[in-house]
Amino acid sequence: MAHIIIVGAGIGGLPAAYEIRELLGKEHRVTVVNATDYFQFVPSNPWIAVGWREREQITVPIAPYLARKGIDFFAKAVTTIDAPANRLTLTDGTTLEYDYLVITTGPKLSFSEVPGAGPVSSGGGGFTHSVCSVDHAQEFFADYQKFLENPGPVVIGAMPGASCFGPAYEFAFILDTDLRKRKLRHMVPITYVTSEPYIGHLGLGGVGDSKSMLESEMRNRDMKWITNAKTTRVEDGKLFVTQLDDLGAVYKEHEVGFKLSMMLPAFKGVDAVAAVPNLCNPRGFVLIDEHQRSKAYRNIFSAGVCVAIPPVETTPVPTGTPKTGYMIESMVGAIAHNILDDLNGRPAEAKGTWNAICLADMGDTGAAFVALPQIPPRNVNWFKKGKWVHLAKIAFEKYFIRKIKNGTSEPIYEKYVLKALGIVRLADRKK
Repeated sequence: MAHIIIVGAGIGGLPAAYEIRELLGKEHRVTVVNATDYFQFVPSNPWIAVGWREREQITVPIAPYLARKGIDFFAKAVTTIDAPANRLTLTDGTTLEYDYLVITTGPKLSFSEVPGAGPVSSGGGGFTHSVCSVDHAQEFFADYQKFLENPGPVVIGAMPGASCFGPAYEFAFILDTDLRKRKLRHMVPITYVTSEPYIGHLGLGGVGDSKSMLESEMRNRDMKWITNAKTTRVEDGKLFVTQLDDLGAVYKEHEVGFKLSMMLPAFKGVDAVAAVPNLCNPRGFVLIDEHQRSKAYRNIFSAGVCVAIPPVETTPVPTGTPKTGYMIESMVGAIAHNILDDLNGRPAEAKGTWNAICLADMGDTGAAFVALPQIPPRNVNWFKKGKWVHLAKIAFEKYFIRKIKNGTSEPIYEKYVLKALGIVRLADRKK
């Protein structure tokens, strides 16, 4: 009997657990370890931040749903990974032995790289908010309710080294829509400050016509923006930004005032993973091969935000490459098949396609892109906007949470509908 442990129970971890459980026989043990006892649907956090969702609507208790599938669960953080000994140590001192380890922890939010950044609860300084977790989104909403009594300037965007830009755009447009509904938008100047070299870069070198479409949307909503923005520090009500030109030289210094701010941070690998010798790059992201396997330990696999992917291009201010939901699911699909092959004495062959489908809500409309694969050059490079995306995002939220409760990694209708559109999770093994 083999023991497979999945560390992390997010958009990658739970589908990984379900798919591994489905593919492997019942003689094998599957365990999930997560720092909290609940799953949170992170893409809905911007809605939490403006009061459009309650916490209970986007969180799911993990233990009962895993138990139905015969999967063990520990609601404890991992403090140490002893890779040579195939052993984990949890916060309460519990040790777990594994035959295969799947790391899907997500990132460490690196607020400390910019002095004064981050919500109070994160220890980052307390002057900017985040929507990276449901707790952070709730903290923003608490301040937002006070802000509405006496509105003022808002700054939204992404710090140097950030890699997840979609939620920043989403949040800017959602906040704009909410303020318009409240008849307060005229009292709230919004400035978008981003490390991207241009609006719509998204850490991907742009997707389709994302640059012109997002610029047009921001102009129509009376938003100002600063690109190539190297935020150097934050003080109470002030964001200090050095704007670079396309050659990386200083173009302009900005002191952007705000009454409320949401700035996405750069990511790093979580401490327990980053500390494993030879497992990660200098920022703590897991180094993997084309089969999602660690380059240093053949029984460790990894997927999601915690894996090392080089930037798609060099930019004046550092930007990372985002890992979108469907891309992550393609990674965990490959892992499940490769563990099965390894158990059966076959070489690992499965490769995720890393195809990307993104639905970005804009409050009353939305933008969608399909990038096949996500990392250029691409076979499909498509970006569209419309009311249908807003509705699709709502439907996807309910669908994904239901999928987590049902314990199905890839329902049959999802598999065949997307396949009909030419979107698949795993590359053809014959190629």
